[in-house]
Amino acid sequence: MFYKWIFKLGQQWRNPSINSWFSFLKRSESWSLEDLEAYQLEKLKELIKFAYDHSPFYKKHFDDHHFSVSEISSLEDIHKIPTISKRDLLDHTQEIHTQYSFKKLIKATTSGSSGESLVFNREEESDSFNRAAIFRGYSWYNVNPWEKNGYFWGFNFSFKEKVKTKILDILQHRFRIFSYEKKSFQQFVNKLKNARYIHGYSSMLFQTAKLINERGLEKPKNIKMIKGTSEKIFDTYQEEVQKAFGLKIISEYGATESGIIAFECPQGNMHLNMEGVLVEEVNEEILVTNLQMKSFPIIRYQLGDYIQLASKEEKCACGKKHHILKEVTGRVGANVYGFKEIYPSLYFYYIFKNLVKNKGLKLNYQVIQNKKGFLNFNIEQAINDDKISLLKQEIEKYFSDDMKVEISVNVLLQSTKGKFKSFISNIE
Repeated sequence: MFYKWIFKLGQQWRNPSINSWFSFLKRSESWSLEDLEAYQLEKLKELIKFAYDHSPFYKKHFDDHHFSVSEISSLEDIHKIPTISKRDLLDHTQEIHTQYSFKKLIKATTSGSSGESLVFNREEESDSFNRAAIFRGYSWYNVNPWEKNGYFWGFNFSFKEKVKTKILDILQHRFRIFSYEKKSFQQFVNKLKNARYIHGYSSMLFQTAKLINERGLEKPKNIKMIKGTSEKIFDTYQEEVQKAFGLKIISEYGATESGIIAFECPQGNMHLNMEGVLVEEVNEEILVTNLQMKSFPIIRYQLGDYIQLASKEEKCACGKKHHILKEVTGRVGANVYGFKEIYPSLYFYYIFKNLVKNKGLKLNYQVIQNKKGFLNFNIEQAINDDKISLLKQEIEKYFSDDMKVEISVNVLLQSTKGKFKSFISNIE
């Protein structure tokens, strides 16, 4: 009760509208698809008018592309709206902000793991909606946010930031791991015995499960939810985590600027947060519109991920009518350079997917390119020559003789700024 009271007090100070948003989202999760789409259309019309009236960037952006807000009469009309990119957000941050007096603004900062960090202001109502959407996902697993939880996330080594992190963790009944050194890791695992949920980087969840299994440590028995964010969840992660905790990693997908996009239900499907975002799949790439944020409008934004949406006819056994996101297949934008040709990094996704599908070979991988025409494939598992040969054959299907490949096995995969990336290009 103490931690619930502390959490609620902090929540009331930072996010006074969160309770009303949570109540709304619990009602709307049982809406029909028609009701969800009608709500989306209403919010879209409201958003683009507000953006045009109050954002210098969007007024110019719409005018330059000869787009009028009156052109939107159905969700299908969204393709008439011009897209924006991460470059637009970084180059025009000030002009994108709407010139409107909101009651309260909260500073938001992106991780910057894929380049420059974006800093913008999010109005309290939008910030509260986003948190309420996360908590709705928690409710599907009977988890309350104030329950004791283990957190795997980046941290800052400066004294001031470490003190701030420690205080915030205490207030949120949260503890985190700072090192896999034996003593600190043992302390962390001991705390997991009383935790109700674990969340954070998928690669760190996997490494913790692996260490628990390898050392024969007592397995936590009270965990209700294990949530992975920000990174690809390999099939082999699930096997190790299931063995350590008796649960699989469920996925939460989103970004700071877009808000929560999808959350996985207990039936294993990722449902789009349709009340908060409008998602399009265009040439396998995601375009996302944040329907709830007006201080810094995000409209038809090229987030930078390849995705696959399920057909509208596909239903989930959980009963929710929200559209299903089948897969986040990879990052857009990082080119792979051969001696002669340029290839999309999405090829790596298909190479390893084919190995699982056709050969039953599940591998954790990281591909690094330091020089054109050369790729280093780092594989976490210790595989034999026959399996290496299967991998080489699959790579050759996609790159033929335009690429020299080196395969290293039994490699500890590296993170960038605390976040794992399956492809790292060091070519400018």
